[in-house]
Amino acid sequence: MSTQPPAPRYGDFLAANRGGNLFTLHVNQRVGAVFASLGYRFGLAPTVLTLVNLVFSVGGAVAVIAVAGPASRGELPWWPVALLAAVCWQIAYSLDCADGQLARVAGSGSPAGKRIDILCDVVSQTTFVAAIVTVVTTYHPDTPTWFIGGFCALWMVNLVTSILQTGESSGSIVKSRNLVVELVKCIRDTGVIVLAAPLLLIIAPQWMLWFAVFFAVTNGLFLAASIAVTARAALRH
Repeated sequence: MSTQPPAPRYGDFLAANRGGNLFTLHVNQRVGAVFASLGYRFGLAPTVLTLVNLVFSVGGAVAVIAVAGPASRGELPWWPVALLAAVCWQIAYSLDCADGQLARVAGSGSPAGKRIDILCDVVSQTTFVAAIVTVVTTYHPDTPTWFIGGFCALWMVNLVTSILQTGESSGSIVKSRNLVVELVKCIRDTGVIVLAAPLLLIIAPQWMLWFAVFFAVTNGLFLAASIAVTARAALRH
């Protein structure tokens, strides 16, 4: 007489997470484990969570883009849309954590699933950047086009480095788990970023330009450091 193995629980999904920086690890991966366990209970494929993630991420960006003009003219308050965007982006990112957890625990991952996950990440990051750029150019229409182009291009450093965290090319240029180091690394934590942007919309939307400047510089420096460290390691071989 065969017995069915026990159904995986929340802890099993959380244990299957791929880590991340401090906020991601302690917030989004935990929320993701809840979504993954619900997905397993309802018999959902990981790709379903990926596609729902896409709906939330794009929805939050579209809301910000649609309201940027009227809000900048004082016709509408920013806070309802900013709050909506914050919730949408946090749910989306947590679902992005959840689909991988579900695939690993349920053993339902596939090459096609990995590809659709990356493709949806590209769309999510692109629409998020479009929302930021829309706010920046609405409040500062004289912003140089070269800066906008550079900001958008450098933003994809986040996506490229996250993809490189798997397989033979995985690695980190800062391996220390010191709390201070972990807190500093939060400036590149997706969970923090998609929370900080809506908060800035509520507090001072005209400062979104400095948000873009900060991340253009940060991502540029991170890219340069990554190239230097990786090239050094490659040349040793």
